[in-house]
Amino acid sequence: MTIALMTALGIVVFAVGLLFSIAWHELGHLSTAKMFGIRVPQYMVGFGPTVWSRRKGETEYGIKAIPLGGYIRMIGMFPPGDDGRVRQRSTSPFRGMIEDARAAAYEELQPGDDKRLFYTRKPWKRVIVMFAGPFMNLVLAVVIFLGVLMTFGINTTTTTVAAVNECVVSADAATDSCPKDAPPTPANAAGLRAGDTIVAFDGAEITEWGELQTRIREATGPVTLTVERDGELRTLRADPIRNKVTRIDGDGAYVPGEYVTAGFLGFAPATGVVRQSFPEAVDRMGEIMTNGFEALLAVPSKVPGLWEAAFNGGERAEDSPVGVVGAARVSGEIIALEIPASQRVATMLFLVAGFNLSLFLFNMLPLLPLDGGHIAGALWESVRRFFAKVFRRPDPGPFDVAKLMPVAYVVAGAFICFTLLVLVADVVNPVRLAG
Repeated sequence: MTIALMTALGIVVFAVGLLFSIAWHELGHLSTAKMFGIRVPQYMVGFGPTVWSRRKGETEYGIKAIPLGGYIRMIGMFPPGDDGRVRQRSTSPFRGMIEDARAAAYEELQPGDDKRLFYTRKPWKRVIVMFAGPFMNLVLAVVIFLGVLMTFGINTTTTTVAAVNECVVSADAATDSCPKDAPPTPANAAGLRAGDTIVAFDGAEITEWGELQTRIREATGPVTLTVERDGELRTLRADPIRNKVTRIDGDGAYVPGEYVTAGFLGFAPATGVVRQSFPEAVDRMGEIMTNGFEALLAVPSKVPGLWEAAFNGGERAEDSPVGVVGAARVSGEIIALEIPASQRVATMLFLVAGFNLSLFLFNMLPLLPLDGGHIAGALWESVRRFFAKVFRRPDPGPFDVAKLMPVAYVVAGAFICFTLLVLVADVVNPVRLAG
């Protein structure tokens, strides 16, 4: 296939994964709402004009033209007004927002629905209904991540030697070339060769690069290296020296421009695709989730860089936020890469899993109109009723989330502006897999 055709195929595959992820999210809301007896008139994937729909029972299932989200419509999302009725729209813009939201929650009200309204369910049931959607995305993300890590593997730094440095050079030296008076590296002097796999360090079994790197940096005297070479085990004797090396952070990643003095052998490790054990995959999954949470918190700080990249020709950072268009472009590049098909599949699955993890984290923000906003409202209602019971006060009744709709419109407006900014950046200055 041509590169253009492969790229188009990648975009289509991502679009299918996106639609499935949205449908899977809404299925969580739908199934739990029905489980608690809430009437759901609509289950839709996408926005805009309806492309296809079919009614089954009391619910219309369908697909809409714009695949950028989805929804289920539940009856009675908000309680009625103070007088017990859905009032007509007032001239106040903020009151109008509240009453419009309240009126929409009572569309298609039918006889008998007074016992099937969302707001009449106990707070814990409403929390479950609203949490079920993001939770489905979290489950899908975890299953895909663990499946890929344990089945396909991930590109990992290994204990196999890629190259042996000829001489000792400080990490902050201006050049990698060997000075005339530079001594050979301990690895070179010990006879270590490219292709050797270090399986033990000073008699202790080694299986991971991070463990080997730590042992080398902590070494204070002569050590033995057990290596596998041409199918045979050999024992080499090395004498690590103290040298200035690049500092590593708590995750084992190099910190550019920062140096420490530590034990040094002088070789470069090879990278390769390595299948992870279940404990290793769980640890890696934990790192991915932590990184995702930190990335979400860092989004506001990325806005200036996005603006520069979109309108002033600034460089697009590798960790810049990417929207649906950008992710689709990246998926097309993945499919067109000249790497083994298994790794293309694995990378595409990782992309879909990352999208689902982002959906979970984003929707859990305690802001309307996100699911987390409704969850926060239900939890606040529980707190109010608990204290009313403790202090023997009248039941305050359901918390009227509709009163927060002006805030919801502000949040939605900010999200739309951010989405448009990312869209422009993805079109005019996209993030690419390779420079």
